[in-house]
Amino acid sequence: MTGRTGRPALPTGAGGVDDAVTAALRDVDRRGFLPRAGVRWAEADSPVEIGHGQTCSQPSTVAAMLRLLEVPVGADVLDVGAGSGWTTALLARLVGPTGSVLGLERHADLAAWGAANVRRTGMPWARVARAVPGRLGAPRVGGWERVLVSAAPTRLPPELVDQVAPGGRMVIPVRHVMVLVTRDERGAVRTSEHGTYSFVPLVEDRA
Repeated sequence: MTGRTGRPALPTGAGGVDDAVTAALRDVDRRGFLPRAGVRWAEADSPVEIGHGQTCSQPSTVAAMLRLLEVPVGADVLDVGAGSGWTTALLARLVGPTGSVLGLERHADLAAWGAANVRRTGMPWARVARAVPGRLGAPRVGGWERVLVSAAPTRLPPELVDQVAPGGRMVIPVRHVMVLVTRDERGAVRTSEHGTYSFVPLVEDRA
């Protein structure tokens, strides 16, 4: 994702509120999710290259996405495009030990590195795995209460929408427009748009 350089304060909520997202960003040190050459940019509000054309996302954008997602304690969360595992760890901090987070990454070496990074955080309710070729997301009975997608498809993928549980939410950049998808308890789906951002493309592998 694109962004500015510098050493900003942690992104806070509307009106400067020190919310759960700010606390997660404070507690989960980005340095532990960057390659050695990128550590010097850990406090910059910009993406950092991690290989394979992927990035560790811009903190202010991640904060905006997490606030849109409204992650509750105890939720089961899917993190698509986990990369270095930073967003997976942030989500784990938000859900706590009564929840679970599955991060998916399509590149085998990035998935292995991201998994090791997440293990070091000491939050065993979160893990990173390699995405299954030919499958977008990770279908599960009952769906996921929250889905975070950190790469941009050219259209809203119906297979990911189908994985959102009743009462759940998904945040996904579609053609670089941040889209919030909600499913009510009756199963009706609604979408809303929340600004434009630049993301790496979402690659839908075929088996």
